Parts: sequence; structure tokens; C-alpha cells
Amino acid sequence: MHSETEESASAPSDELDDARVDERDQKESDSIALPSHVAGSGTMDRLVNTAREYALAAASENTLKAYAKDWAHFARWCRMKGAESLPPSPEMIGLYLADLASGSGPSRTLSVSTIDRRLSGLAWNYAQRGFALDRKNRHIATVLAGIKRKHARPPVQKEAILAEDILAMVATLPYDLRGLRDRAILLLGYAGGLRRSEIVSLDVHKDDTPDSRGWIEIFEKGALLTLNAKTGWRAVEIGRGSKDQTCPVHALEQWLHFAKIDFGPVFVRTSRDGTRALEARLNDKHVARLIKRTVLDAGIRSELPEKERLALFSGHSLRAGLASSAEVDERYVQKQLGHASAEMTRRYQRRRDRFRVNLTKAAGL
Repeated sequence: MHSETEESASAPSDELDDARVDERDQKESDSIALPSHVAGSGTMDRLVNTAREYALAAASENTLKAYAKDWAHFARWCRMKGAESLPPSPEMIGLYLADLASGSGPSRTLSVSTIDRRLSGLAWNYAQRGFALDRKNRHIATVLAGIKRKHARPPVQKEAILAEDILAMVATLPYDLRGLRDRAILLLGYAGGLRRSEIVSLDVHKDDTPDSRGWIEIFEKGALLTLNAKTGWRAVEIGRGSKDQTCPVHALEQWLHFAKIDFGPVFVRTSRDGTRALEARLNDKHVARLIKRTVLDAGIRSELPEKERLALFSGHSLRAGLASSAEVDERYVQKQLGHASAEMTRRYQRRRDRFRVNLTKAAGL
């Protein structure tokens, strides 16, 4: 799948120059240094490096990449308009938001949610550079309010992968090493209601690797996943299924056994011929590609053109599928997904008994 890109009217050489400037600006903004009045030393330099590592860990890798792209796009926009990106100018940012919403410039029109995210990215980047961006300033707040009022639409939700869908998807996978891995990814992600980043960041044991975001423990009745998720540490229980062919825990055991993995990342790349497990951890984009490929192979929503089918499903389709298919009390689904509120869980439920509570009759009508 192709990633979204911004259209540009500039020449390739200008784009290269802009990229170099943006990269230099980003490196300068990310630097954490000693105050000018403090003398450097070996100990202090080590503390600076430690502080930099903590600063990088303040947000996920994907969030940091998104914020970096937000800043690069805004800085480039300012240069094209003959303006300066520093210090922050609420008036210029208001114009920037209007440009994004109207599509009057070379870039395509963005959705309200993306514009809001862009603004959050700018606020974060300004904070790293020692500036405070007042989002309540009238030049920003009133423009954004107008954009939301004029262009806001109901959120476009990804299609849920239901129980019959996931069974059809795993049935398309072969029983070679790569197929065993991908089967475990799909079943574990579905039964656990996991984000794709949570799936690929699992280790076999606690503290196996520095980039781990969780680990697994396998018991007679199921598997326990301890995750360092977006909302903090949480435990996810995944019970064994009714039969081995569709059991996520059995699929996980089969993959670990035949891949000979007893340490480090759970889900890793395989050799080109598919006969050996390598050491490199899978990227979370593999999960998205796997979902889209098996959706096509399984013939799900085959009445639609291929492009539309691919756009309907993503990594979130696994979480939405669990929320929509599990016939249990809502609070158990909420706990499994790690949501802070039931309202958030309901957003993931694509099908549910919407009129189970009839307040019309309860009110006497």
C-alpha cells in the first residue's frame, strides 16, 4: 500500500534543499544541552545523553515521526509564503490551518481530525524549541472552530473483522514457517484486541530487548500478555480456543516451537526462502499489510472493488472485530482493549444491540 504524500509544486532540487533544512532544524530542536553557565564534565555529559534518551521515550516512535513530518510541512509552507516559522505567530498558523482546510494551496484538502493533529504536532515542536503555542489565541481558536463547524464529518471508521472473517483469513495462510507466524499474529491480535504496535513489540520474556513493550507467559488455560500500552501497563488474558485450528495460544506455541524462538522478539522476519526465523523484529506495518492481503485472499466484501476493500480494513479492524463480536458484558471488552471509558469501547462496536435500553417506553411513551 502506498503511504499518503503531500503534493508539491516546487522543483526536485528545491525539495532536496528543504529536506536538508528541515532535517537540520529537527536535529537542533531535539538537542538537550547543559545550561550555558554550567561547566561540562564526564558525569554531566552522561546525564545530558540520559536526558535525551528519556525525551525520545516521551512519545511513541510513530508519534515522533508524525510530529517531525508536521513540522517539516509547516516549515516548508512558511518558506513558500516568505514567512518565518520561528517564533510562533498565531496569525500565520491561523492562515496555515485555513490553507489546509480549503485546499487553496498545492496540498490536498485535509480532514478536520488531521488538521487538529497537525496543530498538536506544531504545539509539540514549538515546545521542544522553547516556545509556547497558545492554541486558545483567537487567530487560531476561531479559525479552527470555523473549520470544524463547516467541514466536520462523522468519523470514518475502519470495517470490523468479525469472527467468520478472521477464520476465513487464517484459512488462506499456508503451514510453512511464515504462515505459522502470520496465523499467530492474526489470531493473537484478534483475541487480544491488540494494536499492531503492541503485537510486534512483544518479547518472549521480560526485559529480553531494550525496545520491548511487553512480554508473554503461556499457561495451561491460556496466555497472559503484559503490555506497556498507550494508557500505561496493562495485562491482557487470552484464553485457549475451542479447537487448535483457531486457537490463538496454540498458534503462538506452534510459531515459537518451529521458529525455535525462546528469547527476544516474538514476531521476527523470516529468511527469503521462508525456512528460518531471523533476529530482526517485524515492523508494525507488516500487520497492516497482512490484514489487507488476507482480506483480499479470503474474498471478504468481494462485492466491492479491490481499492475500496483495501481502504476498509486496517490494523484497527482487529480491535473493532473483537469489540463487535464478543458476546460478553461490555466491561470485559473495555478491559481487554484497555479503554478508560465505556464510551470509547462503544466506538469500536460496529454491531451491537443499540436499542436494548428503550428510554422512550421507559418515559411512558
